[in-house]
Amino acid sequence: MNLTDQMDYLRKPDAPKCPPQAWLARQTALVTGASSGIGQRIAIALGAYGANVIVNYASFKEKARDLVSSFFRKGARAIDVKADVSSEEEAESMYGTLLAEFGTLDILVSSAGVQQDAAIDQLTLAQWHKVIGVSLIGEFLTLSMAAYFRDPVE
Repeated sequence: MNLTDQMDYLRKPDAPKCPPQAWLARQTALVTGASSGIGQRIAIALGAYGANVIVNYASFKEKARDLVSSFFRKGARAIDVKADVSSEEEAESMYGTLLAEFGTLDILVSSAGVQQDAAIDQLTLAQWHKVIGVSLIGEFLTLSMAAYFRDPVE
């Protein structure tokens, strides 16, 4: 008798297939970098659980629009907002749009990022500044602006 046969009793039972529940209904989520990659997958999951979703993008406008359209087809509320999160003016504008459309922010997923592939002796300072701008300054700006929405500490 092989090990697989001996372990047969440990096989997982079939779990029922249940659609996602609207656990995040009436909550608003901002997902930076949501037009592709991990950000896109997180935005899809948040929408599936009932959240209103702000799909932020710096490029890939059509992907962002397609994602928002998919939310509408499923009855969810979503908007796309173009903003370079490393720009204070654009980040402020994004938050202004968020406030005008939804009035509040409950969930922030800061997933914007850029990758500049080059060997260190071929990477330009401008490329490095872009990486640092989105990855560090963008994080600081989106988090510090999101702090406006937190409950005051008493």
